[in-house]
Amino acid sequence: MLKKLYDRCVELARHKFSKPLLGFIAFIESFFFPVPPDLMIVPMVVAKREDYLKIFLIATVGSVLGGLFGYMLGVFFLDASMIIIEFYGYEEKVFQIQDKMSTRGGFLAWLGIMFLAGFTPLPFKVFTITSGVIGFNLTVFFFICLITRGLRFLLVSYFTYLFGKKFGDFIEKKGALWFTSAGIFIVILAAVLYIAFVK
Repeated sequence: MLKKLYDRCVELARHKFSKPLLGFIAFIESFFFPVPPDLMIVPMVVAKREDYLKIFLIATVGSVLGGLFGYMLGVFFLDASMIIIEFYGYEEKVFQIQDKMSTRGGFLAWLGIMFLAGFTPLPFKVFTITSGVIGFNLTVFFFICLITRGLRFLLVSYFTYLFGKKFGDFIEKKGALWFTSAGIFIVILAAVLYIAFVK
């Protein structure tokens, strides 16, 4: 089933309406769809290298809007939200997080987790919905989505622009490791800067 969805997304990248379809996939991936937009971004940039910035922007806007929709699902439709969260096996963690959110440490921990979820293969949809369930600050949530998804899709688009299909093959084989390593590095860097200049 998942393999068919992957293959279908790659096919959609060749469709004449690929850009609106990319925006739609990026939107629904942020609150329930299991296939990341990167699978469409790579073949689209390979086909039209000069459009890499436009493709990155479409994916980012779609993903951020989808994240906000997921957040609202968590706020107003708890039962439906829990079905999605349970599907990905995170239901117990949601309630643990909710208990800790009243503390500063809990807030900062969720901030880091949200950043990693936006940038790495962690199921971003679970964290957008959970942010609504636990009442995470909406403004902070918006900017995290914008920065993390924007940075991720910019890197995918730009490196595909530079290296073409070779980068697509690399993402397919080692994308999870690459995104996770980059995301952890950025979170550690942000934590060091916070400690050095804010505390």
